[in-house]
Amino acid sequence: MVYRFEDYVLDSDRRELRRGPALLVIEPQVFDLLVFLVSHRDRLVSKEDLLASVWGGRIVSESTLDSRINAVRRVIGDNGKEQRLIRTTIGKGVRFVGTAREQPSASEPAAAYAPPRLSIVVLPFVNLSNDPEQEYFADAVTDDLTTDLGRISDSFVIARTTAFTYKGKPVEVRQIGRELGVRYVIEGSVRRLSEQVQVNVQLIDAGTGAHVWADRFDTDRTNLAKAQRDITDRLGWTLHLELVEAAGRQIEEEANPDAHDLVMRGYAWFYRPLSIGQLQEAQWAFEQALAMDPKSVDARVGLARILLNIGAAGWSKSRDQDNVRTEALLLEALERDRNDPRAHFALGWLRRLQNRFVESQIELEKAIALDRNYAAAMLQLGYTLSALAEPEAALPHFEKALRLSPRDQNVFFFYYGLGSCHLLLGHLNEAIDTLRKAQASNPRFWQLSLWLAAALGLRGDEDEARAALAEAIKLHPEASSLAQLRKDIAYGRLFDNPRYAAVAQKTFLVGLRRAGMPEE
Repeated sequence: MVYRFEDYVLDSDRRELRRGPALLVIEPQVFDLLVFLVSHRDRLVSKEDLLASVWGGRIVSESTLDSRINAVRRVIGDNGKEQRLIRTTIGKGVRFVGTAREQPSASEPAAAYAPPRLSIVVLPFVNLSNDPEQEYFADAVTDDLTTDLGRISDSFVIARTTAFTYKGKPVEVRQIGRELGVRYVIEGSVRRLSEQVQVNVQLIDAGTGAHVWADRFDTDRTNLAKAQRDITDRLGWTLHLELVEAAGRQIEEEANPDAHDLVMRGYAWFYRPLSIGQLQEAQWAFEQALAMDPKSVDARVGLARILLNIGAAGWSKSRDQDNVRTEALLLEALERDRNDPRAHFALGWLRRLQNRFVESQIELEKAIALDRNYAAAMLQLGYTLSALAEPEAALPHFEKALRLSPRDQNVFFFYYGLGSCHLLLGHLNEAIDTLRKAQASNPRFWQLSLWLAAALGLRGDEDEARAALAEAIKLHPEASSLAQLRKDIAYGRLFDNPRYAAVAQKTFLVGLRRAGMPEE
């Protein structure tokens, strides 16, 4: 059965809950509870009803039951104070009070849900040149077009990192539309011969697979930025939308095309799976581009982002010096272009590393204002708000980032942010479920095991908590005690913040102690 209420679609047969085009992450038990409440919305259901249907007759505590009902409220945008959709009558039961429409699932395939009018994914452009070394050029066109389309008013553009999971795979367009919840798919190819570039673009209706629009653009390397803007303009016209004024960085015509070429190559390396070799290659490209064109904003921002990533991964040999250089690069970039979302994003990240949390929040919010679909900025804003001891405010930003980039190659960072916030808020079941998703994506990231140990310890699952803590210490022996943990560069910085330390003291640290972590 399919139930529709507000902007949600609940499909009990497919076990899916969608809001708009986004498939929401929801724990199986929470899903079952929501289905039961919506399907029995004509009456008040008792605790006994819920135990019989959702828990199979098992007896659970009042606190567990309340926790699961609150989890249902959160996932559908309700809360215990307003009780707008789910109302509790003390001592009697609970009832779904929203207005819902229902219809059999068999009459409505998943694709029948109408995504927003301007929901788009730009698939990786195909390199048709004979030279495989020009692959980065096609990737750069895809990247820039994704950024430009994100500036169309009311657009919902899938992040580049998720789009690139389809690269080189023969996936049918309608399947992509169903998986990502988008109305349109953009496909294209780039053929580069010497100084000449030919770009072919097709706009496809993801529901039917029919071509809505197609065009070809012939240009030379020095006019590539103009060609990209023309593609965006024509897409907006075809979709009967007016383009808003460019809210962020406009791709400038580079005086030296080789410098522009190097910037694109740098970003091609930057977006590959994380490794020190990949970052060093990207750094070399951005350094060369900046040497060739000292006025380049793109080269400055790209180089700054590489230095930040090297430092965050623990590979910097001179972290303080790198941070000083990063700040100089970003301030210079913003002097030249105050509306570069990537520069504001990187500066916001840097400010958090400098314990300047309020400034970090301001910069990241600027980046999102300039690029409404900037998933990475939303992710970092979530971490900044968490560091400000505002996990409840952080949750929506992690959730939006995950909706925009559900297949990000580093998706564990998204789940890690969500899980840590749920833990700090005392949502232990949600924290454990989300941290396990993160761990499945990257079992080598030791902090996931550490936070999972704390969540399990708080919930009272001591054996599992001890096993998770042992795994964390195995992956990172320096985290063998609370005293050692406070010496870690990331945790030491957080615990120096009194507001964060106060929240963590009641949740995260209590959980670690229960998991068996010693003080010294």
